[in-house]
Amino acid sequence: MVNNMTEDQIILNIINFLKEGKRKAFQDIIEELQPYDTGIIYQQLPEKHKVRFLTYLTIDQLTALIGELNQETQLEILQKIGVEKSAKVMNLMDNDDLADLFDEMDPEIKARFLEKMNKEESIAVQGLMKYETETAGRLMTNRYVWIPQEYTVREVVDKLKSYAELAETINYLYVIDEEKRLVGVVSYRDLILADATEKIQDIMFSRVISVHVDTDQEEVAHIIERYDFLAIPVVDDNKTLIGIITVDDVIDVVIQEANEDIEKLSASGKDIDFETPALVASARRLPWLILLLFIGLISGSIISGFEETLDAVVALAFFMPMIAGMTGNTGTQSLAVVVRGLISKEIDKKVVFKLVFREFRVGLTIGITCAILITIIAYVWQDGNWILGIVVGSSLFITLIIGTLAGTIIPLILYKLNIDPAIASGPLITTLNDILSLMIYFGIATAFLSYLT
Repeated sequence: MVNNMTEDQIILNIINFLKEGKRKAFQDIIEELQPYDTGIIYQQLPEKHKVRFLTYLTIDQLTALIGELNQETQLEILQKIGVEKSAKVMNLMDNDDLADLFDEMDPEIKARFLEKMNKEESIAVQGLMKYETETAGRLMTNRYVWIPQEYTVREVVDKLKSYAELAETINYLYVIDEEKRLVGVVSYRDLILADATEKIQDIMFSRVISVHVDTDQEEVAHIIERYDFLAIPVVDDNKTLIGIITVDDVIDVVIQEANEDIEKLSASGKDIDFETPALVASARRLPWLILLLFIGLISGSIISGFEETLDAVVALAFFMPMIAGMTGNTGTQSLAVVVRGLISKEIDKKVVFKLVFREFRVGLTIGITCAILITIIAYVWQDGNWILGIVVGSSLFITLIIGTLAGTIIPLILYKLNIDPAIASGPLITTLNDILSLMIYFGIATAFLSYLT
């Protein structure tokens, strides 16, 4: 039924069913929707219909809905449905998501929810909250299937039937010893193909790739991407298995980290989105822009220092924006390449040397090509003035090489100093390159001034 309806028609029907109290008709629509689509519809509903909409949903549907919404809307829904129903929803939520949500709650409200939840789930969530944010411990879930190594395949299958609904994933089964230390892993496929009487320790892979509970979430994402895992186990100092991290959580991490890098690269400040008020967005952007404003004043002082050169050859002013702009552009390009590489690649001296040398050759190639082109343009524009063409072309050649190297080396230095390399933002690189390019341009022009005039 839903397949033949537009989103507006679905919302209109839902509103009518809510007004008329038609629960079954309402459920017929909701059951055909994905949780994400249900979340979109909830957010577009008039405020007066939202409470009834929530009361018509089952606990499972509420849980799925909340999982698709941002924390602000999640808190809004929990407030509307009351503590008792909220506690039932929280019992079914992913514990890592719930731990993040509790971070945003008032301590008294959080305590009430924890008291109303199932004791086992409450303890599990509080355990996750002890770990630092953005670590494997905070990202993991305790909903996974573990099996003793002495089990037979038949015993494992019987256990799976009992725990499959509680497990976050059954793509992998994690094997533990008597002290719950991780000793192996069995894929669901291997389990199906094995003989029912075989021991798990005979069919498991003993070389298990895991992450420590304190591992940074970005490193976890790298490992899962590197090995194409659907999940990865989390262990403590004693190699005790304490949870798993699934690929869906890692996708959220990748998006989060990418957004943070984009924010820093653009120097636009943190946590600015479509809904951020203008004054708040301005306050978050201003520090960077004020810093760049003062740095940019140096460019003005450079031009002022070469005023005589400009007065003597007015044509030099025509090429100033091009020289500065091209240098900043090539520096920003290199910066983007380096920051992206730092996210996905292990960095050592060999890699750094290779990268810098590669970018130098790139700058050399770009510089030669653009220098020849602008030399010809300057020559034609100035009616055969080769000297002006040589000044502009050589300046562009040198500044493009410097811009490329600056965009490469600055983030590498920051990375070495354990400073987030994305802080070497595009505007900062552009401003520094403006200063260097103008100094080189006017320096060469002044050296050739007698020939230009």
